[in-house]
Amino acid sequence: MPAAGASAAPGSPPRAAVSAEEPTEDMPDDGFANEPEGEQDDFAGSSTAAPSASASDNAGLLADPVPGRPGDFQLEAGSSLTSLVNQLDAALPKQGLTELMELANREAGWEGECGSTGIYGPDLAVNHRVCWKSDDATSTEWIPQAISGVSDAQEDEDWGTSNAEPIVVGSYDAQNPGRSDYESGRDNCVQTTASDACNEKGVRITFFNQATQMYRHVLLVWPYINSKNNISFDALHAREGKCTTSVTSSCKAQNGIHAGGMVWYGNYLYVADTANGMRVFDLRRIMDLNPDNNADVNDPTPDGLVSDVLDKKRVGRQSNVWYSFGYRYVMPQIATLRFTASRTTGDTSGNQCYATARPKASYISLDRTDTDHLVLGEYCNTNNGGTSPGRVGTYPMTALTAAVEGSPGTIAGADAAYGLPTGATFNGEALFHKIQGATRYEGKWYFHRSNGYDNGRLLQATPTSVDGTTQLVGNAKALQSSFGPEDLYLAHGRGDGFAPQLWSLSEHAPSSSCSACKRELYSYNMSEVIGDFAS
Repeated sequence: MPAAGASAAPGSPPRAAVSAEEPTEDMPDDGFANEPEGEQDDFAGSSTAAPSASASDNAGLLADPVPGRPGDFQLEAGSSLTSLVNQLDAALPKQGLTELMELANREAGWEGECGSTGIYGPDLAVNHRVCWKSDDATSTEWIPQAISGVSDAQEDEDWGTSNAEPIVVGSYDAQNPGRSDYESGRDNCVQTTASDACNEKGVRITFFNQATQMYRHVLLVWPYINSKNNISFDALHAREGKCTTSVTSSCKAQNGIHAGGMVWYGNYLYVADTANGMRVFDLRRIMDLNPDNNADVNDPTPDGLVSDVLDKKRVGRQSNVWYSFGYRYVMPQIATLRFTASRTTGDTSGNQCYATARPKASYISLDRTDTDHLVLGEYCNTNNGGTSPGRVGTYPMTALTAAVEGSPGTIAGADAAYGLPTGATFNGEALFHKIQGATRYEGKWYFHRSNGYDNGRLLQATPTSVDGTTQLVGNAKALQSSFGPEDLYLAHGRGDGFAPQLWSLSEHAPSSSCSACKRELYSYNMSEVIGDFAS
């Protein structure tokens, strides 16, 4: 029935009546490895290894003694998802990004509308600021992490006929009780007493229209064939999993992924999957489950079923109705790029990292200053041990595109890898660790370093020959950034004649732990960043 106070349009299918006790169709394990709990969390782990004392922070910067190995970063294409996505394409209506931007439904604050600049440090002047609607700004479910935009996607920075200059942000679902928290009674999350946040919803992306200052959320999903032999989709999980008694930290029921970095390149969206590599999505495959823009009436779908965007507790095809946790738009995964190197045998429970073996895909970005390259790197906490403060690697975009469009097993090799600089300290611990984002611009490397609930730091390093090996040597200067700094995105501005902007975002909502925290999307003039590091 329509929601209270609403009426169905003449001739429209009624909303489906689905019993809360009706079984959810079984979902298979998607086969991905789990990432560490507390990924990219400055407070994770025991911190049993004490930070080294330092008489003066930022003194004695040295290159990492263990150079990075490109072979450790090698990726290969996973099993093809093309057939599954084609079936979804035939079953559901689609919407183009230009039209989606025109239909953006949430109003952001812009520049001075965002109020106090209290989360920013004194070293860098913030140029642009975007703040979210109150429910997104304070959500304990969705935590923003990743950023990319049309400057990554297109050299000319134009997307079709749109003047939206889109920026895209990725957020992960931080609440994870899981639909499958008991082997029997899997449907606990659809009970009337369950919160809308009960299910692990994985990752959503948010397209921000710079022309209108409006934005729209899109849920990322994974296609599969359900137990009834029908095409369906689930939220983006590292693993489906089942718990047999109750939900505990050791039971990985619907463990999500952190999505700490994202690159939009051409039609493809690359999303970091910490333990596995990258998930890839196609912006030509955005599915629209509410084409008439009337959520109170179920819309017919091309496969003869209907879609329901009012029910926020269900996802995929269930009892011949399509659900999407209440989101109008979903975008299915079309490819997987997996690391080929073996996993480390060392402890990673406190975000420890190691100088060799498989890296972590904690963040990614794009370097367009020469031949297009994707940058991938690790978040590490050396306070908890390990043998490395982190590594970064680079991939030619031609190799990644070939792997996405090629057959399973197609290799995408890294052409460079580096260990992060060592020797410098900050607040009595390593300066170059706890890196939340990195990018390369005109030969220099820039890193966003978090600092708990305080101002983070923007760092710079330069590839330098040390004993015949090219290694990253850090700049002695560290610039104060925002509270909770995250991923980096460089809008080069060449297509529109604008000054290059270094964009990022803050993750922390106001809380009892940080009353001064605030979530914003923001940019610095890149010329100022470069000048401040040179002065």
